[in-house]
Amino acid sequence: MVEQRLKELQLTLPDATPPLYHYVPVTVHKGITYISGQVPRIDGIVPYTGKVGDEVTIEQAQELVRICVLKGLSCLKEAIGTLDKVEQVLKITGYVQSAAGFTQQSIVIDEASELLTDIFGEKGRHARTAIGVAELPSNTPVEIDFIFGLSE
Repeated sequence: MVEQRLKELQLTLPDATPPLYHYVPVTVHKGITYISGQVPRIDGIVPYTGKVGDEVTIEQAQELVRICVLKGLSCLKEAIGTLDKVEQVLKITGYVQSAAGFTQQSIVIDEASELLTDIFGEKGRHARTAIGVAELPSNTPVEIDFIFGLSE
């Protein structure tokens, strides 16, 4: 069902990529799935780099957020076999590498919230934190981690 919804939205999940460092991309424990922070690398490259509100526009950051969501779903699917096991998106935490004085982190991370709701419907509605940070890995403007509840 979720796969069909992705097709309807004309979305394609990228291949799940192995982590670059010493951690696992997904941990499943008692029906709760934790997905490590996803950065918007495509073929190893972040399309836009820098701070949102300076070198990167809100719209560019939102584009990168969409990539993070699809990468997270790709990791989840690889770990559990099918996205149809998602019972609820529980929480996302979005980190926005912010220029001094930039205070619109919530607008940037809203793109993730909207996309997850588009994909999962009411199951996609979730708790959320949007945080402005000074620096992120690879000078990426955004990073997102996820918590999902799964059915048995």
